[in-house]
Amino acid sequence: MFVMVGRRSMSSLKREVEQAQEEFSQRIDRVTSVKDLEVVRIDFLGRQGKISTLFKQIKTLSVDEKKELVPLLNNLKNISEDLIKKSKDRLVQQQAHAVQLKQKNFDVTAGQTGLLKGHSHLYSQFIEEIENIFISMGYDVLDGPYVETDYYNFTALNIPQDHPARDMYDTFWLNKKNLLLRTHTSPVQVRTMEHCKPPFAAVVPGFTFRHEATDATHDTMFAQCEGFVIDKNITLSHLFATAQTFLKTLFKTDDLDIRIRPGFFPFVEPGVEIDMRCPFCKSGCSVCKKTTWLEVFPGGLIHPNVLRAGGIDPEEYSGFAFGFGLTRLAMLKYKVNDIRLFLSGKLKFLEQF
Repeated sequence: MFVMVGRRSMSSLKREVEQAQEEFSQRIDRVTSVKDLEVVRIDFLGRQGKISTLFKQIKTLSVDEKKELVPLLNNLKNISEDLIKKSKDRLVQQQAHAVQLKQKNFDVTAGQTGLLKGHSHLYSQFIEEIENIFISMGYDVLDGPYVETDYYNFTALNIPQDHPARDMYDTFWLNKKNLLLRTHTSPVQVRTMEHCKPPFAAVVPGFTFRHEATDATHDTMFAQCEGFVIDKNITLSHLFATAQTFLKTLFKTDDLDIRIRPGFFPFVEPGVEIDMRCPFCKSGCSVCKKTTWLEVFPGGLIHPNVLRAGGIDPEEYSGFAFGFGLTRLAMLKYKVNDIRLFLSGKLKFLEQF
């Protein structure tokens, strides 16, 4: 004989409690993620869950029946909540361990396909190549400020206020007295003399600025490289040998002639223009304007006035200096016909390098 509870008997409710406990145990054993665990929790302990539904049947039972069924349901609920908590802690620890293991075993050399790849700008590549050549020849690589004073940019380089050579530089003057954007990298030469004791040799690659009309061969910002050596008994032959070694290494050829012509620059005396035989032709081309020669390496012996401005005695020391256009050499080496392409940001151009 058994007592009916609405449409359910007491024994039926007991079986449902046992079935709920068995089903809960099976599902909790199959859980592999916190997300799956939450689904199990809602199905059994949620407001409409199986255990919660069984608790709602208690109000239809007699006092004796409640005493028998309520402990079973409370035990099922407590066990379920405890297993849910323990399973969640275990899964969280497993996930944390998996993350740590992934980081520990991360392969920094592993590549991924389909990603956009960047690279150094042509200027950066070319400047690095030039620096490496001069470093191999024993030169230091120096740098200087883009905003210069009138003194270092002109006066200390033997270009006083009323010197006509100032008109050649098309200077960007700032709205503060005697300040300007450097027109060449030569100011670093005097700055180095003030702080270093000879002998020394250095190159100064960097950008310079001139107020010029922009076209295929001129721009308001372009790269230059200043070089200088100061020691005892320095002569023009040292300059010529340096120029020849550098140009042959840069253009990767031993079959490269140079010629020397007189040239005037206020900061050197005597001054020379060093031309190189065109590396792209034997009888003339558009690059060399059919002459087979290219102007690339102006320089000369450092003027005594410049040595004095740097605090060096010209009676004891001498030196040579040169300055060439990095942009011009890059245009020659890579056959670029428009200087504006270097800073245009055009990917079709930049991706070639």
